[in-house]
Amino acid sequence: MEKKYCTECRTDATYSIEHKKMNCTLKEQLIEYEGDTAYCDNCGSEIWVPELHDSNLRNIYDEYRILNQLITPEMIKEVIEKYCIGKRPLSLLLGWGEHTVSRYLDGHIPSKQYSDELMRIYNEPSYYLLLLGRNKDNLASQLTYNKSKRAVEFILSQHSNIASNIYNIVDYVLFKGKDITHMTLQKALYYIQGFYYAFYEDYLIEEDCEAWAHGPVYRNIYSLYSNYNYEKIDKPEIIDDITFTNMEKGLIDNIIKYFCCYSGKVLEEFSHQEKPWLLARKGLPATEPSNEIINKNDIGNYFSLIKEKYNMCNPTDVQLYAVDMFERVNG
Repeated sequence: MEKKYCTECRTDATYSIEHKKMNCTLKEQLIEYEGDTAYCDNCGSEIWVPELHDSNLRNIYDEYRILNQLITPEMIKEVIEKYCIGKRPLSLLLGWGEHTVSRYLDGHIPSKQYSDELMRIYNEPSYYLLLLGRNKDNLASQLTYNKSKRAVEFILSQHSNIASNIYNIVDYVLFKGKDITHMTLQKALYYIQGFYYAFYEDYLIEEDCEAWAHGPVYRNIYSLYSNYNYEKIDKPEIIDDITFTNMEKGLIDNIIKYFCCYSGKVLEEFSHQEKPWLLARKGLPATEPSNEIINKNDIGNYFSLIKEKYNMCNPTDVQLYAVDMFERVNG
């Protein structure tokens, strides 16, 4: 068995690892995370193990990113891959130090300003194309510019005629709802998806949601509204171009009425007790970061069973489930 030096025994000793909840302060913010500590098998004293320290540090940084809604290294890697641009050229394009993006990929935490810029690039190819044209003189070669321009133009051409329903739903929820926060919006989308399938056996939202530590999250919508943090999101001024069928509108209206009356934190507690989120998490601790997809069939099947369990006849009956869940998480 591997041995490490014990400062108490003053000799190399075997050790045992304890996995537990831990906390620390990072940038004046209390961070709670899951971590590992090594203890000497001889005297029980804590032993320094570099690999455990590095793993704990990654967990701390991951939780800090979640709490502050910062872009992840995985998302930055996606930006680089889909826009066919290197780490150094992307840094130069944005007018940053040439090693900035490399440091973020290695796990360093970006500032909120830099994170928001990368998040917008991640979410909006049209914005990236604008930056590419505006800042192309920052790049070292015309070849780099041409390659990235072709990549982003291809992405835009593939999606130019595809309008995702999720953005119309978001605008409608924000327009009709009251004091909708980022977290409340995410959970509303999840319940719209689930209960629409339960009543009409079809999915209203094309995108998949992910099983994040704080519940189901639609990543593109997270990117759009992450800068609001815990503040309410501004209402759209008009939604004249949004059209829903009577079935769609009725379902969405009832989710707004009976779920959006609760805080995002309460709705998070709802989702933590529901099978789709738990299945996607695969037994991970509640605070463990994850971007696993919540299977649409799991969502559909779960809420279909809920509809049957509560004898729901029409979308107004979702109130039965919402009230029951509220009593459960506050009981």
